[in-house]
Amino acid sequence: MGARITAPRVEGVVAVRGGRKLGFAEFGTPGGRAIVWLHGTPGARTQIPQTARLAAAAEGLRIVGIDRPGTGYSTEHLYDSILDFTEDLRIVLDALDLDRVAVVGLSGGGPYALASGYAMPDRVAVVGVLGGVAPTHGDDAAPGGLVGLADRFAPLLGVVRAPLGAMFTVLVQALRPVGLQALKVYARFSPPGDQVVFADPDIQQMFLDDITGRRQPLRAPANDIVLFTRPWGFSVRDITVPVKWWHGDSDNIVPLSHGELMVDLIPDAELFVRPGESHLGGFAAAVEVLTVLLAAWDTADAR
Repeated sequence: MGARITAPRVEGVVAVRGGRKLGFAEFGTPGGRAIVWLHGTPGARTQIPQTARLAAAAEGLRIVGIDRPGTGYSTEHLYDSILDFTEDLRIVLDALDLDRVAVVGLSGGGPYALASGYAMPDRVAVVGVLGGVAPTHGDDAAPGGLVGLADRFAPLLGVVRAPLGAMFTVLVQALRPVGLQALKVYARFSPPGDQVVFADPDIQQMFLDDITGRRQPLRAPANDIVLFTRPWGFSVRDITVPVKWWHGDSDNIVPLSHGELMVDLIPDAELFVRPGESHLGGFAAAVEVLTVLLAAWDTADAR
């Protein structure tokens, strides 16, 4: 492809509750300020853009990507709620000696990042959300979008979760030999903003590495869909740490109105609109994201 991206400095697994394991990959500088990067749906621990990997090395940061259950090196598991994930995350932070972190969540990783800020204000300095999914239940619910459509079928999702996971697994295995060609076909039918993102050889390589780096059956996307259509276990109104939210104004998967609503409801939140960009615009904003989060971290600590 003519492009190689920075490999993880280290990869491994951490034992969590119930004898399960969560996989992780680290980039950047050991001992640097830590950024926990939570992948989208679908995704895995290395779904981190090259610009962020290079910035981590240049700025002395430690970026840690974590596999959710059912992808990468992580054991298959369905949490009771989005909030339930934070108990495993706390164990991972302890194991990796991460006392204070910023947490970034892309798309489907957004709810998990928000849950982390809610559950661990003592350890999470700031949360960054890139085109994040919004709740479908309760006073925080945002209407419309693909997740809102999935919510109509919520009673069936628990029944079809295993078949969906099997389907995702077979699909990924079938696409591995023709991964680049499949990405180009998908990009051709994507919105213009995402076509620009997919045209970047580093982004292409990131997605291909992310696919080939999976060792478990791909159940995580189905698990995410189930949890997105359940109550999250907390209200975004009760998040006390600062939240920075990036959203493309042409997002065809999670509407900008969802990001606007979340920022209105979260007590300390700021919205950064990406003009002309769609759902994957957060990849292009990676350096800006890191810069803004570190500045917010400094401000939070100064308080």
